[in-house]
Amino acid sequence: MSGNPVKNTLMVWKALFLKDALSRFFGSRGAWAWMLIEPCIHILFMVFVFTVIRAKQVSGVDVASWLMVGFMGFFLFRRTAVQGIHALDCNKAFFAFRQVRPFDTALTCATVELFSMFWVTVLMVIIFAFIGYQVIPVDILRVLAGFFGLWFFGLGYGLISSVCMRIVRDSGHILQILMMPLMIISGVIVPIAKVPEPYQSLLTLNPIIHGLESMRLGFWPYYHTVDASLWYLYGVDLLLVVIGMALYRVLETRLVTQ
Repeated sequence: MSGNPVKNTLMVWKALFLKDALSRFFGSRGAWAWMLIEPCIHILFMVFVFTVIRAKQVSGVDVASWLMVGFMGFFLFRRTAVQGIHALDCNKAFFAFRQVRPFDTALTCATVELFSMFWVTVLMVIIFAFIGYQVIPVDILRVLAGFFGLWFFGLGYGLISSVCMRIVRDSGHILQILMMPLMIISGVIVPIAKVPEPYQSLLTLNPIIHGLESMRLGFWPYYHTVDASLWYLYGVDLLLVVIGMALYRVLETRLVTQ
C-alpha cells in the first residue's frame, strides 16, 4: 500500500472496522442479540429492587426510564473500555502489515462499540416509548454530548489500561474488577443528588457522573441532579486520550512484539 498517507490510514481503519464489526455481531450465535439482552436484564433486576423498596421515582423521573438511561450510558463506557483493553490481543496478526499501527486497532474497536451501542440505545428508547414511558429527548444535543463524552472517556480508559496490561500483565484483571464499584459510584443505580456532603463532592470528580447526568437532563429538564459539566467530562477525556496516544507512540514496539 503506497500513496497518500491519509488515504492509506483511512483504508486501514475501514478494513479493521469491518473486520471487528463482523466479529462483534456475528462472531457467535446470538452475539448481536446479547448486546440488547444484557442491559435489559440489568434494568429489569434493578426495577424489581426499586419496586420492592416501593420507590417509583428518582428525582422526579420514573425509575425504569432513569435506570435505562444510566445503564445504556455506562455500558457504552464499559464496553468501549473493555474493547480497547483487548484490541491489541485480538488483532495481533495484523501487525505483520507495517501500515497497521497499535492505535488503529484500539480506535476501530472503540468505534465499532460506539456504532453498536448507539443503535442499541435508540432501540431501547423506542421500546420504552412504545410501552408508555416518557423517554423522548427534549434536548437531543445534550443527550448526544453526554453519550459521546462517555464513549470518549471509555476510549481513553481503554488506551491507558491496555498499556498497563503490557507492563503489568495481571493488572487487566484488576481493571475489569473495578467496573462493578465504578458502576455503583457513577450514579447508575444510586442517585448522586441523594449522597450527602462531603461525599457528593468527592464522587463528582468521577467524569462518568457528568456524562450520565447530562444525558438524563437532556431527556428530562426538570430532573433534580448535581451540577453536570460537559466541559469537565471532555477535558478529562482529552487528557486521557492524549496520554494514551503518547504511551502507544513511545511503547509501540513493545505493544506489537509482546
